[in-house]
Amino acid sequence: MARFRYTATQFSGEQSTGLLTADTRLHALQQLAADNLLPLGVHEESGDGDARSKRVGAAARSTLFCLLADLLESGVPLLKSLDILVEQTSDLSLNKALENVRGRVASGQPLASAMSEHPVVFHELEVSLVHAGEEGGFLEESLAQAARLTERQDELRGRVIGALAYPAFLVVVGGLVVAGMITFFVPKFAPMFDRMRSRGELPVPTEALLATSDFLRENWSWLAIGLLFICVLLTKQTRTKRFRIWWDSIRLRLPGIGSIERSMAIARFCRVLGTLLSNGVPVVRSLDIAKGAAGNTVIGNAVASASESISSGKTLAAPLAASGQFPKDLTEMISVGEHANRLETVLLSIANKLESRTERRLDVLVKLLEPVVMLVMAIIIGFLVVALLLPVMSGSGAI
Repeated sequence: MARFRYTATQFSGEQSTGLLTADTRLHALQQLAADNLLPLGVHEESGDGDARSKRVGAAARSTLFCLLADLLESGVPLLKSLDILVEQTSDLSLNKALENVRGRVASGQPLASAMSEHPVVFHELEVSLVHAGEEGGFLEESLAQAARLTERQDELRGRVIGALAYPAFLVVVGGLVVAGMITFFVPKFAPMFDRMRSRGELPVPTEALLATSDFLRENWSWLAIGLLFICVLLTKQTRTKRFRIWWDSIRLRLPGIGSIERSMAIARFCRVLGTLLSNGVPVVRSLDIAKGAAGNTVIGNAVASASESISSGKTLAAPLAASGQFPKDLTEMISVGEHANRLETVLLSIANKLESRTERRLDVLVKLLEPVVMLVMAIIIGFLVVALLLPVMSGSGAI
């Protein structure tokens, strides 16, 4: 289907603009007529608008969800609410996305589906929450929850960025110092070590340091081109499903970070699934929606396999445990919740506990990062100094 930007007037004389989706321009005109709008101009858009869209800050998205939830709770229809938000939103990327979402909703597309057309603007978790609200009939609550989660994640991200600022500064400055020493400082010592190098008496650390310096000075242009090529290749590969599965699998296996990533993904899944079940959505349909909320394709695939098992009459806990992606204590809790017919309550409890535990682990990891970075930089600089002093000390008989 194509997208059409239109300008039309209502029978009251008021002029309006927006976006809608239709197979042809004729169908677009028919949609406007069905909405009691007199078209003044209808133009097809290229369809790559989201590719040019910029990311939208968490604060703007959180405010949008809050306002939309308040408007819907007050009884304002969805289309009218979107019109109001389009007029009030000052962020250009968000405003452009909202116009498109409004047009798609006007043509009969669900809100979550319209939002999913803008992955650069709306995150997968937010779309999953809206989808859950539409499916379970609690859209206002799901929008408010999306606002809270977006705000909470932004706060957590801000804390992490603030804590990483000093280690990042150390890495940048230390990297520049080491690169400067290897490129400009070390070569000045090479003539002093030529005699020892020709006789094979040069210490191994010094020999390795001089070889590294020569290689970097002679091949820096090829290295830069290779790095640029790798960046371009990775940028293209990140759009493929195969790469995302591989990358998500790597993220789950990283020491320290992997357990935090796993806990956050499972917490998101449990919260959305528990919310859906508590609002009466069937378990198979709930799993189909909640698997996208995990934000990790490996966890999502494990949930999809569990959904297939449930369709054949099995419990939820068994296939989740068999996947190897869910910790044993969590699957035991899910099993108890299933047998006690309190699965939705148990899932929400798991989500709360995992989120609290993850925040504590993240705080500890960030605090440990600074001394680790300082230790690594000290070892690298210490190696450079020792490698340069070893020939001098060896030649003077000190060692």
